[in-house]
Amino acid sequence: MAITTSMIKELRDATSMGINDCKKALEQTDGDFDAAVKILREKGAAVAAKRASKEAKEGMVASLVADDAKSAGMLEINCETDFVTRNEDFQAFVEEMRLDALNHESDKMAEDVKDKVEEKIASIGEKIQLRRNVKWDVEGIGAIATYIHMGGKVGVLLELGFEKEETAASPVYKELAKDLTLHVAAAAPAYLNRDEVPAEMLEEEMDIARKQLAGKPENIMEGILKGKANKFYSLICFLEQGFVKEDKVSITKLLEEKGKELGDTITVKRYIRYQLGA
Repeated sequence: MAITTSMIKELRDATSMGINDCKKALEQTDGDFDAAVKILREKGAAVAAKRASKEAKEGMVASLVADDAKSAGMLEINCETDFVTRNEDFQAFVEEMRLDALNHESDKMAEDVKDKVEEKIASIGEKIQLRRNVKWDVEGIGAIATYIHMGGKVGVLLELGFEKEETAASPVYKELAKDLTLHVAAAAPAYLNRDEVPAEMLEEEMDIARKQLAGKPENIMEGILKGKANKFYSLICFLEQGFVKEDKVSITKLLEEKGKELGDTITVKRYIRYQLGA
């Protein structure tokens, strides 16, 4: 059977494989489209297996928030080189996955789209992996905001809660949500609040401080340790960090100020920050 250009194009559109690969597959199967697709998928799986041991820390972080801001997804897709990160085919693949992000539960997407990833590995020739994904749905009254920094090097999702649905439409709220996602991207808080900090982590810090304060009277040392603990929390806890645009104002204080301005109570329900390759 003669293999036509339109047959090759149809197969290429369906698989994203190279022209020569599509032509060879059609020739091998005497023009049988489905059989050719199977060959190309097997080739994709073979290439994926061959590249499996390669390190892939380049790529992009991408996110999607639903129009009503009640659900959102974020994912990280890795490749081996920055060259491929800038490849239009790779970027189109990331965009395809981003638009599909709300259809996959947290940490399930990689398995769900395994075949598509293998096809992309075969067409690009580098290891590609959907390393992680998260999907959130708002419970109660609130909204989700996102921010992607440096073209996909860092991504943030942030869920805020409030008491009035109309708050989400306020320009003041929108600016606050944007500022908070920017803050998370820049300051990289390790925990939301001090209740989440492991006790052993704090104790390790206090042990160091006690050694530095050796010889001080017990009553003085106690006050200094309390101050050092507060300082420690203010460095790693989101709600206690100084706002990146005005470091004398803590995030908690910022939320209180904006809440008064909005006539509502604004709380941070949760956040997550993806650092590419980290």
